Amino acid sequence: MTNLFANLSEREVKKLMQVLKSNTITYRKNINILSNRTRDDYIAIIESGSLQLMFNDYNGNKTIIEELNAGEIFGSLTYSLNNDEITCITKEETQITYIEYNQITNGEIIKNDFYIIFVKNLIKLLSDQLNRCNQRIELLTMRTTRDKLLGYFNHQAQIKGSKTFIMNITFTELASYLSVDRSSMTREISYLKEEGFIKINNKKITLLY
Repeated sequence: MTNLFANLSEREVKKLMQVLKSNTITYRKNINILSNRTRDDYIAIIESGSLQLMFNDYNGNKTIIEELNAGEIFGSLTYSLNNDEITCITKEETQITYIEYNQITNGEIIKNDFYIIFVKNLIKLLSDQLNRCNQRIELLTMRTTRDKLLGYFNHQAQIKGSKTFIMNITFTELASYLSVDRSSMTREISYLKEEGFIKINNKKITLLY
């Protein structure tokens, strides 16, 4: 059960999904889930698995916009998904539930007692996602690759509540996420290790400052 349904019983969630006329689909790994969707007026709830939302420019370069995991949501409230340059790729087998916006505001659901709880949960998730987007903007506006790396590592440490954490993306994906050159980033990581800022064991990062 995702955070969107926090403080709701299983019976209430089942009734909610019926009223909202939700549709749940399971995708295999490496599928662009936007390829067969023609509407952009929906909320997508990631029930299990994970996704990468990516921007593909005219030169074929790919930039990771956001990593999305189980319990998170996306849709046109946060991104313009009708853009052909945007793809949303599954990183593993992923189950997604779709809800159309016009169902969220229909009169039948508003009559239910649990509707307010559902809306509060939705607003909280959107607020969390906005905070992540603001953190991403903060990273991208940093001047140097070193600043971006240290900023990213600090954010991850705050999320995990520990100076030691496991990265959930590869270093190639990290370079894309930070919009930096992969070779330059690798050199900067080596400098940070040599200067005693970080310790790395595969994808396990420990901050030493």
